[in-house]
Amino acid sequence: MRILHILDHSLPLHSGYTFRSVAILAQQRALGWETHHLTSAKQGATAAPEQLVDGWHFYRTAPGRQWWARLPVLRQWSVVLGLARRLQQLALEHKPDILHAHSPSLNAIAALRVGRALGIPVVYEVRAFWEDAATDHGSSRSGGLRYRLTRLLENHALRRADAVTTICEGLRQDLCARGLPANKITVIPNAVDAGAFAVAPVQPGLARSLGLEGHPVIGFIGSFYAYEGLALLLRAMPRMLATQPRLRLLLAGGGPQDAMLRALAVELGIAGQVVFAGRVPHALVAQYYQLIDVLVYPRLPMRLTELVTPLKPLEAMAQGRLVAASDVGGHRELIRNGQTGVLFRANDPDALARAVLDLLGQPARWPLLRHRARAYVERERSWAGSVARYAGVYQRLTAPRPARGMARPPAEHTR
Repeated sequence: MRILHILDHSLPLHSGYTFRSVAILAQQRALGWETHHLTSAKQGATAAPEQLVDGWHFYRTAPGRQWWARLPVLRQWSVVLGLARRLQQLALEHKPDILHAHSPSLNAIAALRVGRALGIPVVYEVRAFWEDAATDHGSSRSGGLRYRLTRLLENHALRRADAVTTICEGLRQDLCARGLPANKITVIPNAVDAGAFAVAPVQPGLARSLGLEGHPVIGFIGSFYAYEGLALLLRAMPRMLATQPRLRLLLAGGGPQDAMLRALAVELGIAGQVVFAGRVPHALVAQYYQLIDVLVYPRLPMRLTELVTPLKPLEAMAQGRLVAASDVGGHRELIRNGQTGVLFRANDPDALARAVLDLLGQPARWPLLRHRARAYVERERSWAGSVARYAGVYQRLTAPRPARGMARPPAEHTR
């Protein structure tokens, strides 16, 4: 099986998107499949049309140089045209069995242009609805022109793709509500490599260097976007400190809300109890997880968080950490309240404080919660099990079609 993956961006950029991509590619290689990887112009300018990063070879697409490629709407069309040209070159060179386009829909539209021209089936993987993500990031207005155009492009790509995959049940249900046949959609859930998150001893002196030694610690590791609800977590801290005065909050990561969150900690008078660790090298992330007693994920309720399952809680559960999360749909799909973690009412700082304090006050519950959380990840959220689901999708699209008038042979004879 030879698959040409079309990605929005990749390593060396770090994001949940890139980590999912690499995990998929690694597991597909482990299955003996041949993979090639192309990023769109949204990766940014690079010095060469190819790049080797951490042992992974990526083909790159140069940004459009036309004067109109900088204009709204036309900028997106420039991405599609440039990507389609680059993709056609690589498809003719590598002769893939499948073109596998990952969100956003611009990648799928480029893949469909090439796939139809060369007779190659196209799989479109929906990781999120980017019109909703743009709204939640504040770069687009819900229901505005850009929102409607992005949704139209999404629906166009979904209808024309030969098969659609997505990352969770919430997105699958939304795709069905758009009129997509259920048998066209396969869920390839987010997962983790539990073996890569084996619990390891913390480096000596790390807790001391961060001012956390001897303190109960709650924390968050990830990107500081508004929808993550970190401002809500800060506003809940005074309530928790009233009961647990030695409590410390560790925030590791960065993003658009970094400066605002630091200012809010000062405004709330809790700057001395909140540690901003900055962005942590990926190789050290496991060490930081071990410093935190309870990982808190206070995502706010909105379409993005209701539909999409995040990766970070799975990483924490694989590490054997305690998890407390808001009860948005994406979290409910991952966490079983009282069994593998605890859920609290979204957008409610009092509910957050009560849930975390209750967990911190019952250390006898911790071993069983940690055991069940890691067992759930190993049993239901391994990359090996998740990526194996692509096999059926790819095989259906590449199976020889019977001649007209002939019945298709039984499934056991077509494998």
